[in-house]
Amino acid sequence: MVCFGIDPGLGTLGYGIVRQRGDELSALDYGAIKTEPGQPISARLNELFSSLEKKIAQHGPDVIAVERLYFGRNTTTAEMVFQARGVALLAASRFGLSPYEPKPSEVKLAVCGNGAAEKFQVMGMVRNLLNLASDPRPDDAADALAIAITGLSLSMYDMRKNGGIGQ
Repeated sequence: MVCFGIDPGLGTLGYGIVRQRGDELSALDYGAIKTEPGQPISARLNELFSSLEKKIAQHGPDVIAVERLYFGRNTTTAEMVFQARGVALLAASRFGLSPYEPKPSEVKLAVCGNGAAEKFQVMGMVRNLLNLASDPRPDDAADALAIAITGLSLSMYDMRKNGGIGQ
């Protein structure tokens, strides 16, 4: 089972692809898609969409997980992130995938066992769970890997609950 995790952002969108075979997790790819701040928003969103489509087609994931957003105080930043998230959901839909949408606290809980874990704890657990030699960079990619791990966990839970594996 392969999950494509997305940490949405307009300037930097993190992605991480994680494969699960039995109890073993491995990172297939991760990184960040960056857009230029001086470009029109429509061009930046199109760039995110094109890049996501290529990555999804390249990896053919079984599952997609896109982090649900926490609404902070900066509404301008939130608006930009919501637009990038919409593009990610559209890309998932184009491949016939209904994404899991975990909240940040759910991602922290799935990866660290603590919904209030600090960023450095999440990064360290991602490194350990995926047997990486060093912390994944940039931070957006590490977050996307954590989101992918959470998506796999949610998917396995659903399959067990609905009479799939583990019955």
